[in-house]
Amino acid sequence: MKTEEKIRHARLTMQDTLDVVGGKWKLVLIFILSDGKKKFNELSRIAEISPRILSKELQELEVNGLVNRTVCNTRPVTVEYSLTEYSKTLSDVIIAMCKWGENHRARVMANS
Repeated sequence: MKTEEKIRHARLTMQDTLDVVGGKWKLVLIFILSDGKKKFNELSRIAEISPRILSKELQELEVNGLVNRTVCNTRPVTVEYSLTEYSKTLSDVIIAMCKWGENHRARVMANS
């Protein structure tokens, strides 16, 4: 592959990734759900995210095959969310981002 083709391919694949998991909340929600299934209100509380935004983010994660939504047979009706097997393919990305974030935070704190 020529250099220009490699750059174009890399740009497209990075954009595909960001389209699915980009934004402030998606990887955070996946990280929280890696600890096991959670109810909607529990996720909202743990992530400190408004129900309206949480609903939107979970719908997008579900559409992309990263989250399962299960309506429980309870009164009142409750909904639980869990990760799909496919979502586990993001674990290396999440680990790398956590490590980078720790290093960056330490660097910023050392320079302040």
